[in-house]
Amino acid sequence: MTQENRANSSSSIWQQVNATRFIVATLGVLFALGGIDHGFFETLQGYTPTSGLIVQAIGVHNRMWVYGTEDAFTLIPNFLVSGIAAISVSLLITVWSIGFVHKKHGSLIFLCLFIALFLVGGGVAQVVYFTLGWAVSLCINRPLTWLRRLIPERARAVIGRQWPWLLGGFTLLSFIALEIAIAGYVPGEHDSKQLLYTCWSLLAVGLGLLFLAIASGFVHDVDRVQPAKG
Repeated sequence: MTQENRANSSSSIWQQVNATRFIVATLGVLFALGGIDHGFFETLQGYTPTSGLIVQAIGVHNRMWVYGTEDAFTLIPNFLVSGIAAISVSLLITVWSIGFVHKKHGSLIFLCLFIALFLVGGGVAQVVYFTLGWAVSLCINRPLTWLRRLIPERARAVIGRQWPWLLGGFTLLSFIALEIAIAGYVPGEHDSKQLLYTCWSLLAVGLGLLFLAIASGFVHDVDRVQPAKG
């Protein structure tokens, strides 16, 4: 197979992908990893009581920088139990996001699992993202066909090809921001406040890329569905 044929084959595969489902699954897995991260550090604090509903998942003995606390909300008054629960729910979210979010009631269960993760110490920052992910998941099997009337065919062809790159950029920035949030490490930067600003800036840019990826994915999925004839 020539390089051109391989490129065409790869392009054809991406054209058949349900972009909306792929984006939701990526969000689910990515922020389930965030829940596992919180849960892991909570378990490291051992079988000790929490100080209230708002906790710092990373305890003093495991903290790598001053802002590396990974705040969370939990109804479970014990770090070890809360951490195990957060990890368990995160694993369920991963499985559901990959295999079942497109099924009947898949969106509702996706939302309920993330609410459960929030309540057992999976972190507070995910709230914005899983709410967005749930809203997008409602469109997995219901493409926004009215976009055909709004966007010309040639423009749709260009816009609809961008979602994998935009989603990839969002994912990369999210991982870098997570690393900074935990370890507080950026090459050549040692000021804690500047590190915090960098982390939040990456999240902000990443959120912008995510919105663009979602828009591109919607356009992509419109052209996956053949318009009704007659």
